[in-house]
Amino acid sequence: MDVPGVKRVTGRVAVALTLAVAALSVGVGILGIVNPTANFGPFAQHIPPAISQTAGFTGSLTGFLMVMSAFGLRRGLRVAWYSTMVLLPVTAGQGLVQATPYSVPLVVLSVVAFPVLAVARSRFDEPISLSTSQLAAGGALAGVQAYGTIGTYALRGERGFTGVNTMLDAFYYTLVTSSTVGYGDLTPTTQEARLFSLSVLVLGTASFAVALGALLGPALEARFASALGRMTQSDLESLDGHVVVAGYGDLTEPILTELAASGRQFLVVARGGTDTSELRDRDIDVLAGDPADEKVLERAGVERARAVVAATNDDGEDALAILTVTEAFPDVRVVAAATEQENEPKLRRAGANTVISPMVIGGRLLARSALGDDQAEQDAADVVDEV
Repeated sequence: MDVPGVKRVTGRVAVALTLAVAALSVGVGILGIVNPTANFGPFAQHIPPAISQTAGFTGSLTGFLMVMSAFGLRRGLRVAWYSTMVLLPVTAGQGLVQATPYSVPLVVLSVVAFPVLAVARSRFDEPISLSTSQLAAGGALAGVQAYGTIGTYALRGERGFTGVNTMLDAFYYTLVTSSTVGYGDLTPTTQEARLFSLSVLVLGTASFAVALGALLGPALEARFASALGRMTQSDLESLDGHVVVAGYGDLTEPILTELAASGRQFLVVARGGTDTSELRDRDIDVLAGDPADEKVLERAGVERARAVVAATNDDGEDALAILTVTEAFPDVRVVAAATEQENEPKLRRAGANTVISPMVIGGRLLARSALGDDQAEQDAADVVDEV
C-alpha cells in the first residue's frame, strides 16, 4: 500500500478509536456517578467513594470533550490532535481511579489510541479557521465571565455576597446570572453588589446572545445548504480518497456514470451556472468554481484525493487545470482526455500522468469492427483491454 493510503487508514483508525474512548468515558463516568463504589482492580481499596464519584463526573465531561476532539480530528485539525493527546492520559487515569470492571476497556482503549494518534500525526495538519465574528464572540463571552467572576469575588462576604467564599462560587454566580438561569441561592445584599449584578446580567446576556448567533449561524447556513443540495465546508473537509472531476462537459458525463457505478466518492468542480444546477438536481456532489483556481481545488480536498480527472470539451481549460494541480499538489495522480489527438503530448507536458483520446480509441474500434473477421474482432478486444 502506498504511504498516502497508509496515512488515510491510520487517520480513520485514530478517529474511530477517539470516538470509542469518548463513548466509553461518558458511559463509565455515568455508571461511576450512579454507583461510586470502587471495588475492582489493584487500587480499589485505596480509593475513597467520594474520589471515585468525582472521577465519574469529570470522566463524563472528559468524554464530551473527546467527542468534540474526534469531530475536529475528522476535519484534520491540528488543535484537535493536541487536545486528544492530552485527554487520552486523562481518560486512562480516570478509568483507573473509578476502579470498576467497566473502566477496564476505557483504560485499554486509551492506551492503544495514544500510539495510533502519535503515528497519524502528519494526517492532522489543518489549522483551525475561525471567523472574526466567532473570535469576537468568544472573546466577549470569556471577558464577561472573567469580569463577573473577579468582581463577585471582590464583593464577597459583607460587601455584597455573603454566600461567596471561593473563586468557584464567584464563577458559579456569574454563570447562572449571565445565562439568566438565576437559581436564587446566591443574591446580592448591598446596593453596590446589586448594581454590579445588573451589569453582569446585561453584559452576560448580550455576550451569550452574540456567541450563540456566531456559533449557530454557520450551523443554520449548513442546514440551508444541505436542503438546497449544496456541499458545506464540513462536507468538503470530510472528503478523503475521493476523485475530483475538474470541469464538466460532454466527455465528462460517461465518467460520472462510471464513477457512480463504482461506488467511489467523487466531486465535480465546475463553473457556476446551468451545469452545476443540473448536477445538483441529480444528487451529484458539485463545487462551483474555476477548476484552474488553486484555492477552489484546496476546498475540493485535492491533496486528499485518489485522483483528478480533467475531461471537458476544451483541451486548453483542461491544460490549465492540470498545470494548477501538478504545481500545487504534485503527488496527486492526474488523468486527462484529449479532444484533439495533437493535444495529447501537450497535456502530458502539462503534467497529466495518463492522457486518453476518446476519438482515436473510438475510431480504431469502429474501423477494426467493420473489417468483420475474427482477427479484427480480437484487435478490437485488445483495444478495449488497453482502455
